[in-house]
Amino acid sequence: MKTILRPLILLLACSTGAGAWAAQSSEPAMSLEQAVTQVQHETGGKVLSASTVRRGRSSFEHRVKVLTPTGHVRVVTVTTEASKAPASGDPTKNPSTDGGSNKEKH
Repeated sequence: MKTILRPLILLLACSTGAGAWAAQSSEPAMSLEQAVTQVQHETGGKVLSASTVRRGRSSFEHRVKVLTPTGHVRVVTVTTEASKAPASGDPTKNPSTDGGSNKEKH
């Protein structure tokens, strides 16, 4: 019984870990470049640096350090959610043209 249970537990642990890794590897909905452009437009300043930090499972934070026209350095934070991966459809299935089923008609 132990010899069967041990590989099953290992397999389960590996599959759970892969799912957690995939959930954490999602990208922010707004790119860092888009956040930099937005902050430049809003402040009229010169960007000194920019970075992205993960905040929780589905939230990211872009931090943009800006030298304002008045000579002050500000750090502007732009928060964004993780982008949703498009639903993967089966490309081998034929879409229904009449709104009915996908069965072939003879």
